Amino acid sequence: MPAENIVEVHHLKKSVGQGEHELSILTGVELVVKRGETIALVGQPLHNMDEEARAKLRAKHVGFAFQSFMLIPTLNALENVELPALLRGESSAESRNGAKALLEQLGLGKRLDHLPAQLSGGEQQRVALARAFNGRPDVLFADEPTGNLDRQTGDKIADLLFSLNREHGTTLIMVTHDLQLAARCDRCLRLVNGQLQEEA
Repeated sequence: MPAENIVEVHHLKKSVGQGEHELSILTGVELVVKRGETIALVGQPLHNMDEEARAKLRAKHVGFAFQSFMLIPTLNALENVELPALLRGESSAESRNGAKALLEQLGLGKRLDHLPAQLSGGEQQRVALARAFNGRPDVLFADEPTGNLDRQTGDKIADLLFSLNREHGTTLIMVTHDLQLAARCDRCLRLVNGQLQEEA
């Protein structure tokens, strides 16, 4: 039985600017992603999504893990992880229990009450991964998930990322410049002249 397609993109085009200053960024991207698959997108970052649209999509189906972690500095680890579930409308008890379980799974059970500034870079990234997986998103977008970490810590975080991917059946789409990390994915795509090209 073939795997279910979770993301399908056909003829995607994106331009910025107008008239003679118009620049084509995407010129007909085609992409099909199967449930549970891992993919690395290799290319330059694009920041063109409307904030309200991004928030609605993320709250329902999508998780994000950012290179700079994007933890809220005034919230402790547990509160940072439970926030997306609360925004989705889960009860306080349900969101707290799910967040606590993920943090304990990632070895942070004794750091629940610590603020981001009280955590190491690797611990902050684990909090960010727990937040991204909280609510079991259909798709997780990871933007340079190990980019701010030393190689040893980055390798541990990558192991956790792929472990959570397998365990939760979440489709992982990762943007990275780390070719070793990209090689761990099922497929590797590179953005070249506005087109996605599959690498061997």
